[in-house]
Amino acid sequence: MTIGLNRLLWPPAAFWAATPREIAAALGPRRQALSRGDLDRLLAAHPD
Repeated sequence: MTIGLNRLLWPPAAFWAATPREIAAALGPRRQALSRGDLDRLLAAHPD
């Protein structure tokens, strides 16, 4: 909700009427997901 209202500056009615796919498209291209190795290194660095 914060992204839709603050980053995209959509009025509440537009945000609530949008589908998840529309919101994702409005945010732009997706970033590549973490690889398993990257995730393991991140978990090792921050074990909490």
